[in-house]
Amino acid sequence: MGLWQRFKLIFNSKANAALDKAEDPRQTLDYSYEKQLELLQKVRRGVADVATSRKRLELQIQSLAQQEAKLEEQARAALAGGREDLAREALTRRSGLHQQIADLQTQLATLQDQEEKLTAAASQLQTKVESFRTKKETIKATYSAAEAQTKINEAFAGISSELGDVGLAVQRAEDKTAQMQARAGAIDELVASGALSDASGMGKDSLTVELERMASENDVNAQLEAMKRELGPSEQKPQIEG
Repeated sequence: MGLWQRFKLIFNSKANAALDKAEDPRQTLDYSYEKQLELLQKVRRGVADVATSRKRLELQIQSLAQQEAKLEEQARAALAGGREDLAREALTRRSGLHQQIADLQTQLATLQDQEEKLTAAASQLQTKVESFRTKKETIKATYSAAEAQTKINEAFAGISSELGDVGLAVQRAEDKTAQMQARAGAIDELVASGALSDASGMGKDSLTVELERMASENDVNAQLEAMKRELGPSEQKPQIEG
């Protein structure tokens, strides 16, 4: 494949993709419907033109028929008056008018046939146009609904993606919260069991501290008294006076 052919192929494919993206089937259907209406109007104008020509022929034939009848009367009057030559002339003109009427009647029959065909064609075309209009509106409504559903789905997909990120953040927050709660509970248990002492002495009120101190002194005094009884008076050494 030559360079120019490749360029044409790429250009045509790009142009086709761009046109396909820009094309709105609803607009295409409306355009086709307008063209069909224009065609229907042309057919109707054709029917009107043929009907007008037919009416003119009918009027012309009617006028010639009146002239023909008048010439016949004139011929009878001339013959009754002894003017055979005038009667012959009148009948000759009448014969020419009769031939014209015959030709016009032939044309009239042709026009009537054309008018009937055009009228039938216009009726059929109108039925097709109305059917196309109904189908067009149905397709447009279906396309609009599908387009709206697509936009909703796309928006929902975007929201779902964002909600997925939010869900991960919430999950991480919940995990950290649970970890912190577990750690706090473990520390409370260690403090309650005495495994962890409060070196600062904080966390106890003054009454608690005083009671603990008195309990400790009483325990020490009790132990001293018990040791004194075990040793007895003789074994106790006199205190050295300083």
